[in-house]
Amino acid sequence: MEYQHAKNRVYLINYHLIWCPKRRKKVLTGDIKTRLEQIINEVAEQKEIRILALEVMPDHIHIFVSSHPNILIHNLIKAFKRRSSNLLRKEFPELLKLPSLWTHSYFVSTAGNVSSETIQKYIEAQNKQ
Repeated sequence: MEYQHAKNRVYLINYHLIWCPKRRKKVLTGDIKTRLEQIINEVAEQKEIRILALEVMPDHIHIFVSSHPNILIHNLIKAFKRRSSNLLRKEFPELLKLPSLWTHSYFVSTAGNVSSETIQKYIEAQNKQ
């Protein structure tokens, strides 16, 4: 993972995202899985973020993304969920049996190329200089 450079900033912002279909139904298989992966890639391209890893399981999804500082993570997750729900429910009528495709909840964790311990030691060292 490399630091990203923009006009006046350098950053490395990586997120691990997980969310599930409503009632944890195992509906993310076959053509639905394939189409969901396409939709997620399209949203990522539009938002100018990189997908580092993507795994669609039958009852949940894992995405590891590299983002930029202008993106609010809850807005990114909303974009993934909103677009995929709208398109998948139009293209696959069997998904209309669910009251909604996705639950309201999600998991997010940050990741970078340094540990929390390294950052803490760096900050503590600043007072000793």
